[in-house]
Amino acid sequence: MVELPGPVVAWTVTSHDHLRRLLSDPRVSKDAHRHWPGYADGEITLDSILAAWVGRRNMFGSYGGDHSRLRGVASTAFTPRRISALVPWISTITDRLLDDIATAPAGTVIDLRESFAYPLPIDVICGLFGVPGDLRPKLRQVVDGIFATASTPEEAHAVGAFQYEVITELIDARRASPGDDLTSDLIAARDADDSRLSELELADTLLLVLVAGHETVVNLLDHAITALLTHPDQLALLRRGDRTWKDVIEETLRWQAPVANLPLRYAIEDIPLDDDIVIRQGDAILAAYAATGRDPHHHGHSAHRYDLTRELKDHLAFGHGTHYCLGAPLARLEATIALDALFTRFPDLALAVPPDELQPSESFISNGHHTLPVIPTPRDSPDGH
Repeated sequence: MVELPGPVVAWTVTSHDHLRRLLSDPRVSKDAHRHWPGYADGEITLDSILAAWVGRRNMFGSYGGDHSRLRGVASTAFTPRRISALVPWISTITDRLLDDIATAPAGTVIDLRESFAYPLPIDVICGLFGVPGDLRPKLRQVVDGIFATASTPEEAHAVGAFQYEVITELIDARRASPGDDLTSDLIAARDADDSRLSELELADTLLLVLVAGHETVVNLLDHAITALLTHPDQLALLRRGDRTWKDVIEETLRWQAPVANLPLRYAIEDIPLDDDIVIRQGDAILAAYAATGRDPHHHGHSAHRYDLTRELKDHLAFGHGTHYCLGAPLARLEATIALDALFTRFPDLALAVPPDELQPSESFISNGHHTLPVIPTPRDSPDGH
C-alpha cells in the first residue's frame, strides 16, 4: 500500500503478471463516480493534483458502456491510416528541430529535452488537433502542472481551473472557425448528437489526448537517448544493424516506462491476488508501470539492465486490456522517426554531464529528466564524420 497526496491510500501493483491480470479484469474500474465509494459519497475530497486525474469524464475515467462510447469517439484520431499519413509531417518537424540544434557553435551544451524531446510531440499533437499557436504555451503550462505531483493544494486548484480555461478557449476557437483537425471533428460529433458526447466529456477528452499524447513521447525520447548514450555497447549493436529502432523503443519502454505510476483504478468487488492478498471492494489501485517493467519474476535476474538483445521485451508501459493507450502506435512512430534522424545527424552525440547528475522530474507519475544536457556534433561539421 502507498499513500498518495490527499491523502489517498492505494494498492500499488508492482508485479508484471498481477498488473496485467488486473488491467484486463472486469472487476476493476476507472470510474471513481461509480466505484470508489469514498469519492462518490463525498468522504474523499481531493485538493491535490490527483484531482486532475480522478473523476474525469472521458475514456480514462470511465467504465463499461461509457468507456466504449467515449473510446469510440476518440479512436477516430488514431486510425492506422491517419497515423501513417503523418510520417512526412513528423519528419519535417524533426528536421526543423535538428536544423536549429545544428546552428549552435561547436561544443555548445544543448538541453535536448527542451529543444527536441519536448517540442516534437507537442507540435505533432497540437497540429493534429488544431491548437492555435498562441494557445500552445498555455497548453504546455497545463501539461507541466498536471504532472507536477508535488504541487500544493492551492497550486493544484489553480491548475484545475486553468486547464479548463485553455480547453474552453480551444473549443470556442474551433467551433467559431472549424478546420481540418480532430478538435473540429469532435466538436462536430458533439454538436450533431449530444448523446455521443456531452460538453464536459468533449473538454475532458481533449484534455486527455493533448496531455497524454505529449508527455509519453517526451519521456520515451528522453530515456531512449539517455540509454543509448550511457550504453555504448548497445548503441554499437544498433549502428552495426544487429538491432533495430524497434528494439530500442520496446526495451526503453520496458526499462524506463514514460509513465511511472498511473492513478487510479477501483475494485468493484473483492479480488484475490494470492492466498494472502485480497484487494477489497472499493479499494483504490495504483498501476506501477515502471516497477513492473523491471520485475525480476517476469524478466529474470537481468531485469534492471538495458539490453537490446533481450528476447522478452514485453511490457505494460501503454497499459493493457480495454484501456490500452490509443496513441501507442503514434508514440512509436514519432520515436522511430525522431531517434533515427537524431543519431544520424549527430553521430558523436554525448552527454554533457555524468549520468548520475541527471535529475529526475519531480513527479511520481511522469518518468523523465528535468533536463537532458548534451553536446551535439553534426555529421557535416569539421569535427564530425
